[in-house]
Amino acid sequence: MSRISGFSSPFLLGFDELERVLDRVSKAASDGYPPYNIERIMREDGRADILRITLAVAGFTRAELDVVLEENQLVIRGRQHEEDRQRMFLHRGIAARQFQRAFVLAEGIEVIGADLKNGLLSIDLARPEPERVIRRIAISAED
Repeated sequence: MSRISGFSSPFLLGFDELERVLDRVSKAASDGYPPYNIERIMREDGRADILRITLAVAGFTRAELDVVLEENQLVIRGRQHEEDRQRMFLHRGIAARQFQRAFVLAEGIEVIGADLKNGLLSIDLARPEPERVIRRIAISAED
């Protein structure tokens, strides 16, 4: 059975990559761990706003977290080391599983940095102000 795509219109040429990105995003959104926030932080100096992604990564150390930019995807991975086998939990409510969370970034978004504080991993992103380009196209005519 073939899948009908919203991008199959003859007026939407070259959007096949966008369709693949949307497929990746919908698959990645199904897992809710770890929870995260995305916020816009206004700069006072008038430059472009900062986007901040904050993930709740309680129990992970900086060495157990990995933040990588793979093409246009920001990928955050967490892998905890083997725990002490002598610990016996009567109740275990704090998740200790590995995770991977990916965010697809628009063209031109730059990763400014990452910070781990009080069990929250914050990653700051910025989009540089685009240059406004106006280009006149010459029209040729054959007489």
